[in-house]
Amino acid sequence: MAMYAPKTILFHTLICLLLTMASQSKASLDSNYYHQTCPQAEKIILQTVYNASMHDSKVPARILRMFFHDCFIRGCDASLLLDSTPGNQAEKDGPPNISVRSFYVIDDAKAKLEMACPRTVSCADIIGIAARDVVTMSGGPYWNVLKGRKDGRVSRANETINLPAPTFNVSQLIQSFAKRGLGVKELVALSGGHTLGFSHCSSFESRLRNFTSLHDVDPSMNNEFAQKLRKKCPKPNRDRTAGELLDSTSSTFDNDYYKQLVAGKGVFGSDQALFSDYRTRWIVESFAKDQSLFFKAFAASMVKLGNVGVIGDGEVRLNCRVVN
Repeated sequence: MAMYAPKTILFHTLICLLLTMASQSKASLDSNYYHQTCPQAEKIILQTVYNASMHDSKVPARILRMFFHDCFIRGCDASLLLDSTPGNQAEKDGPPNISVRSFYVIDDAKAKLEMACPRTVSCADIIGIAARDVVTMSGGPYWNVLKGRKDGRVSRANETINLPAPTFNVSQLIQSFAKRGLGVKELVALSGGHTLGFSHCSSFESRLRNFTSLHDVDPSMNNEFAQKLRKKCPKPNRDRTAGELLDSTSSTFDNDYYKQLVAGKGVFGSDQALFSDYRTRWIVESFAKDQSLFFKAFAASMVKLGNVGVIGDGEVRLNCRVVN
């Protein structure tokens, strides 16, 4: 029988362990992940999201935004759902996330899932499935959500500075998305999520007055549209709820967002920049002309975004707001 030195045995053991870990990480996400352990998981989440949306029309846009903001910081690990503690300010209390709402929908789905299949479905997977469901319910595409994510234990408000800002130019957007392994087409497709939703004046009012020393209003903005927004967002503005819908069919998931960009009616500077820059303009134009092309690209991009930062050593939280 062959004899092996202790170092050789340790080396082989380490290699086997690494290979096992690698195969586990590759196989960790699967569209049928809960097929045996919680076959009714997706039905429970869909029903919860549907009921909430019937009572509050803002829920779909808020859940979709929640998914983006979660995945862009530390990957899709539900770190956005954690509440702040006396010793730590969590992501949800970072400046870009103050306006993220409807956490109660995820809480409700989690409570029902804990009754049906205790300690099984992660909060990260609930957000991913709910985001798909709000898109489909609003008239958008359907895709199979890959599942098996674990929930993270770390959430820091200061990390939200890494979220792409509504003032970003295309170079900044490309760089931000590239850090998450997403390309230019995915950047433009995922920006189409703005077809659902609303923005407060604070996110775009810099485009309306004193834009530069040469232009009072952002010259990339349709003039008539700019005047409309100036009326909605006066200076000083005492109405904290004032703002503008992100496209003209804001409760329907469609390609109207891109048509608005072509017309110079993008609300955010970062949105309108997609039409102003040669690297992204052709994609905007193609999505504006062909909704099915946009739907196909959006669904594929959501699957890819859902793979960002998947962790193997997390947990399945019993309460999405606190670590176990």
